Amino acid sequence: MEGTNAKYVSQKISKTRWRPASSSSLQQPEIFATGSWDNEVNKVSIWSIGENGVSGMEDEFEGDPQLISELKHDGDVLDLQFLDQDKIVTASSSGAVTIYRHHHTNQTLSVSHQWGRAHHYPCDNAPCTGVVCNSPEIVTVGEDGRIVIFRADQEEVIRTIENADSSTIHAVTFLRTTEILTVNSIGQLKLWDLRQQANEPSQILSLTGDRVPLHCVDRHPNQQHIVATGGQDGMLCIWDVRQGNMPFSLMDAHSAEMWEVHFHPSNPDHLFSCSEDGSLWHWETSTNLDTTSFLQSGRTTSVISRSAGALVGENQSLVNAWLTGDSSKGRLETTNMLPSQTLSVNSLDILGQCLVCGTDGEAVYVNRQVPV
Repeated sequence: MEGTNAKYVSQKISKTRWRPASSSSLQQPEIFATGSWDNEVNKVSIWSIGENGVSGMEDEFEGDPQLISELKHDGDVLDLQFLDQDKIVTASSSGAVTIYRHHHTNQTLSVSHQWGRAHHYPCDNAPCTGVVCNSPEIVTVGEDGRIVIFRADQEEVIRTIENADSSTIHAVTFLRTTEILTVNSIGQLKLWDLRQQANEPSQILSLTGDRVPLHCVDRHPNQQHIVATGGQDGMLCIWDVRQGNMPFSLMDAHSAEMWEVHFHPSNPDHLFSCSEDGSLWHWETSTNLDTTSFLQSGRTTSVISRSAGALVGENQSLVNAWLTGDSSKGRLETTNMLPSQTLSVNSLDILGQCLVCGTDGEAVYVNRQVPV
């Protein structure tokens, strides 16, 4: 893909995230963070693709990410999220949840706070597998089936849902400010209303048939009832949490595990997914193109749509393109964003026209010309 810069970083990258843009900024993002895994020493690192990050080294090319700060991380970084412009929250294989502070004046990182053993078994630590932030709230999930809620401005844990799941919870996202959605290793989505004191989900959705583990989840930025998930079978699933308990559509996406899926935050007709198979797909849906096929790099993608009739009676202009359910009215094109197949693409993030992803090939890829 034109405009992609590869940076070899000598560590396997498990997570990549753009620093959120300030509300007053109209500029493209310049700063991103990475976390590593499966290395002798794992790290949280801050990178710049702006002029401030240029090192002047002869072997560096314009647009290459430049390392501006890094700090050791105890255990594998299993998830990483910006809490705000200065703070980063990590989920560790050691069970710890850590807040790192990025000091902009001298470009250093420090540990602001850590909750050790936030996730644990009776006799051992349990990996913390996912984190989501809605400042100052932080919600984490883990292999121990717990959901733990923190506040960045308080040292004590706010709430623990002890037996939220009997299986591993792989990921979590906010559906609304008071609701979260989790996905687990037996193919279930669980909706939790944090206003309720009961430790039971308010809704459970699941894939029928084989209990295929779900690894990732993302919410449509404008219509919170629309959710995308991906899992062990590489399928992209689109759900409408208002309509029944099964996915609205299933799309043949990757040939191995899908590790992350993200709607574009300001143009959600574009969606991105990455996989163990070394691919990074850009999905674009449009309802005004006259075609009867779903195109994926020249080959047909199998699409199973469910209960399209459930949308009859709604204002069709408000029906999201992901839920049209009728391939004769829509078109789905996908493009592989990476120049060549690589080892597992573990993580991606998209902001504006800038995309970043990290791989097991010890490389970070940045594209600043994503057509969205």
